[in-house]
This record gives sequence, structure tokens and C-alpha cells, in this order.
Amino acid sequence: MNKVILMGRLTRDPDVRYSAGEQSQAIARYTLAVDRRGRRNNEDGQQTADFINCVAFGRAGEFAEKYFHKGIKIAITGRIQTGSYTNKEGQKVYTTDVVVEEQEFAESKAASESNAGGSSAQAPTEMPSAAGDGFMNIPEGINEELPFN
Repeated sequence: MNKVILMGRLTRDPDVRYSAGEQSQAIARYTLAVDRRGRRNNEDGQQTADFINCVAFGRAGEFAEKYFHKGIKIAITGRIQTGSYTNKEGQKVYTTDVVVEEQEFAESKAASESNAGGSSAQAPTEMPSAAGDGFMNIPEGINEELPFN
């Protein structure tokens, strides 16, 4: 089985190109900065992260072009794909990409704008509002209705 699940922030705006031919499709390439689990800081006090190259085809590529921008936090599922090519100097270069099968927003639009400096990208749907601690607000007096009290 070849399945990858990642959550991270885009390091730059997606690079989108369209394939040639009658049935051209969008091909979006972007890099996700994914924090390493369990290791908050390295020796220099900086948080450690892995930078994962991702590629989205077709409608997923069009979605990335329209809604994704540098700094936005997203979650993706996909599969790892390896390849190789020979560069201009004649050296063989090996590549590893995650081919995106599903992608979605991993934070609210307001949180995304505050982290990215107020970009103008529009999300297709609004996420529920959250309190300052990152959790949804629960109305007062709801405790009597909860089955596990």
C-alpha cells in the first residue's frame, strides 16, 4: 500500500502549468513544510521541519491555483512517486513527490490570513469560528444535555 497523509504550510504559492494537447489539465506543484513529530527544537532552538514536494493534477491542480497561497495550512492525502531524469550536466537526478489525491484546508480563513499576512485568497466555504484557544465555543448550559456527564 502506498498512502501518505500530511499536514503543513505551503512554503510558496503553487506553481501551476497546463499540459499540452486537446485535453489540457492543470499541474500544480507546491512544497509543504511539515513539522517533525516529537522533536520541537534542534540544537539552535529552531523548530525542525521536512519540506515535501507535492504535485496535484486536473481539478485538484485548479483548486490549488485558485485557493492556495504561501503560508496556508493544508492537509493532503496521496501517494509517493519516484522518478529520475538527466540534467544539463549529464548527471542523473532522482526525484520523490507526493501525488495529491485529496487536499483540504487545515485552519480557518481568519487564522490563515493572520499567519500569511492577510492574503486575498478566498476559501470556498467558511469553517466554524474558534475561540482564542483553538477550540469551538460551546454555549452555556449545554452540560445538562450531554450524555456522558
